[in-house]
Amino acid sequence: MDKNGLSSFLLGLGVGVAIGMLFAPKSGEETREIIKSKTGEGTDYLKQRSSEFKQSAAEWVDKGKQSASEWVDKGKEALGRQKDNLADAVEAGKQAYRETVGNGAPTA
Repeated sequence: MDKNGLSSFLLGLGVGVAIGMLFAPKSGEETREIIKSKTGEGTDYLKQRSSEFKQSAAEWVDKGKQSASEWVDKGKEALGRQKDNLADAVEAGKQAYRETVGNGAPTA
């Protein structure tokens, strides 16, 4: 930057600061209090949102566990029915065998 450019920059900087001070709506202390207050509000908002997120996530997990439990129970019931059907089929096969062997056996 040449000497004129630097002096123009500094002059613009000074004018900007002066205009900013003239048109500032609040004093520095008031502005800091507003920033502090807004920061507190933002923190509270984030805490509230995280709490809501945790609650909804917990509900989703509970629903998932309940759904999984229901599927396990349905699977157990279906397996029990198939086991009973298989046992009935085996018993019917044994009975048919006994009847066949009993009818074909020579009588003495």
